[in-house]
Amino acid sequence: MKLFSSFIKELKLASRGFYFYIELFMAVIILAVFLLLVPDNFNNQRTEYIYFDMPSQTSELFLQEILQEDTDGKAAPVKVEVDKQEKDAMLYTTSDQKIYVLTSREDVIYMADREKKIAAVVKLDSDNAINYEYYLQGYESDKFKNLLKILHVESNETIEAAMNNQDVRPLADNTLVLSDKENMMPSVLVFNGALMGLFIIAAYIFLDRKEGVIMAYAVTPSPVWQYLMSKVGVILVTTILSSFLVIIPVMGTQPDYLLLLLLLVTTAFFSSSLGLLIASFYKNVTQAFGAIYGFMLLMILPNIAYFIPSWNPNYLKLIPTYPMLEGFKSVLLGNNDWLYVLTISGGFLLVGAILFSISNRRYKKTLLG
Repeated sequence: MKLFSSFIKELKLASRGFYFYIELFMAVIILAVFLLLVPDNFNNQRTEYIYFDMPSQTSELFLQEILQEDTDGKAAPVKVEVDKQEKDAMLYTTSDQKIYVLTSREDVIYMADREKKIAAVVKLDSDNAINYEYYLQGYESDKFKNLLKILHVESNETIEAAMNNQDVRPLADNTLVLSDKENMMPSVLVFNGALMGLFIIAAYIFLDRKEGVIMAYAVTPSPVWQYLMSKVGVILVTTILSSFLVIIPVMGTQPDYLLLLLLLVTTAFFSSSLGLLIASFYKNVTQAFGAIYGFMLLMILPNIAYFIPSWNPNYLKLIPTYPMLEGFKSVLLGNNDWLYVLTISGGFLLVGAILFSISNRRYKKTLLG
């Protein structure tokens, strides 16, 4: 009862402050962007830049093959900006690719090196055999590099025939997929829920320390853990409100909201406890700024891999936001994967409880510091 009374008191105090409305304000902005600006699905056409380092008679054979898949059956002369200069190029547009054929190897290398585009050179070696040079960005996985190495070992017809002969059996029928817009929602939930909670609860602690609230609380008979838990409770409330404010208009009835609520509570509890522990080592937000944002940047790394599947090293799976993303995606799909969501929720609850316990011990010693 004392804990609930302390929580209500903290909620009233927080509602009069600036930090309480940060998450809600962010949620309104995110919702407006998703409803007004983000399409359901993005244009998935890849853009590639190619140079044919071979006699024109040979390159014409390649271009004739590309033309067979061109949407209007003809190439378009275009200008491509290369190193602040407009260069002549030919554009071939297929259903899933935009292929720019450039006139020099240097221009292709520039597009890969400076513009971070997909680029390749097709050439003839001394034995008049065709070779392919791909210019990568450096983050591609070994699987992708190995795929490029074997891609042209056999003719396209042989590879296509081999692919068609593969026996592919889906493990489940009627599998659900998210649209491009919906696929961004797990990242929003992690950022607006877990990561913002980590920052805001630390801000609450430093604000209380600055205004002398902690000093006043220390002379009351209430235990320290109730003060800390009431802060966590405020973060849980804002996390749930801001998350549902975004999810309901965008996703409708598709998500499993009971599991979503469970995962939001456990992940927000974990991040809030982590924020409490980090804040316990510093006296003000200026001192803690580097540590807090260091943790937030670390937590963002799995979000980058989430949108770039070719970059997904195993060590990212050790970062807590990795299972968060997978859990929220499962919940938003509404595929009734109760066991997985319950497992990671239990994990975040357990680790959060340990962090909270350590924080409680540290604040008992340093509350008046």
